[in-house]
Amino acid sequence: MAKSLQSKWKRKMRAEKRKKNAPKELSRLKSILKVDGDVVMNDVQEIATVVVPRHYQEKMQYDTNDEKGEKDDMKMEADIKRNKKSLLDQHGQYPIWMNQRQRKRLKAKREKGKGKNKSKAAKGLAWYHMQQALG
Repeated sequence: MAKSLQSKWKRKMRAEKRKKNAPKELSRLKSILKVDGDVVMNDVQEIATVVVPRHYQEKMQYDTNDEKGEKDDMKMEADIKRNKKSLLDQHGQYPIWMNQRQRKRLKAKREKGKGKNKSKAAKGLAWYHMQQALG
């Protein structure tokens, strides 16, 4: 397959679509298997690999922990706190989807903002003091 930007984007989007539709496909497959009593789930697992998406697994684990009455403290620590203006997280990292050009633009914007806070000495006063010292 070619390595153009368009084909890369299409491959990426197809992968995202597969992740999104995986739970629906799994439930549809299970409902079909419930109708046919002859087919055993183990036989299907030999034929097809069933992969549950990560976000779906985390949701299932979180739901089971709530039923048990346990709090998931690790999940609270993993939350990313991001500045909405600069898009930096607490570690100074940009989002994974942001390209280098956007990062450079935002960094230049931040640096420009820092320069406004510092007050410079007036040039005329420095020259005036130097003349008085010499003459």
